[in-house]
Amino acid sequence: MPRQFSLAYLTTPGIDPVEQIRTAKEAGYDYVSLRTIPMGQEGEPQVHLESDPTLMEQVRQTLKDCDMKLFDIELLRIREDLPDDYRAAFEKGAELGATQVLTSVWTRDRALAVDRYGAFCEQAAQFGLTLNLEFPIVSELTTMQEAFEIQDKVGASNLKILMDMIYVYKTGVTPADIQAADPSRFGVIHLCDWPADMAGRQDIEVVRGGRAYCGQGVVDLAGVLKALPENVCSIELPNLAEIEARGRAGHAAQCLKTAKEFFTANGL
Repeated sequence: MPRQFSLAYLTTPGIDPVEQIRTAKEAGYDYVSLRTIPMGQEGEPQVHLESDPTLMEQVRQTLKDCDMKLFDIELLRIREDLPDDYRAAFEKGAELGATQVLTSVWTRDRALAVDRYGAFCEQAAQFGLTLNLEFPIVSELTTMQEAFEIQDKVGASNLKILMDMIYVYKTGVTPADIQAADPSRFGVIHLCDWPADMAGRQDIEVVRGGRAYCGQGVVDLAGVLKALPENVCSIELPNLAEIEARGRAGHAAQCLKTAKEFFTANGL
């Protein structure tokens, strides 16, 4: 079966969910990934489907009209001042067909992180959802090994590790490191590349708005992807210059086009 692709929210940041679903459909994606647990960032739609029945129905109808499947919802963050119960958001995501939830850790209190993940995994299981723990270099949990440690301590079958290609690259994870782990540890794959030209740029600028199309950067994408299970790849590829040049829809389409070309060229 050919690899399936989803359009992640951050690829076209600031987009509302209805427009994102239509963009994913027009570009030819298999799935769409929506931010329905907002981070409160300026310029970002604050989407709370559990308290907005009108938007919930619009999203449901748009998914149906576009014959588009919802892959995951995001972003659940672990932090002292954030909620300890997301069942309402989980319920709405599951009603729309989501099976995955993206998560990350924004506290140095590892005991709190373990406790919260234990609770969230139980809550998510009520709706058939799997949590995916990411290790962004801008967060407070930044390595695959740290993510494994949380996963082991929680011991929940619905907690997987999200592998974002730029964080794999920036933290030195190799294909051999991945092959040494149980493949059942891994869940969602975030697909993107790290630019070769970093002149005058900081890492955080690339993370938030300068990622490269697949095969146009320095990540060993072929090696890493061959080592991972053949899970759905959610393309998370914010690039503000490309969005300005191509528009959101054009950038989303180019992300998928270059990804498929890379997969074909590398026998993935």
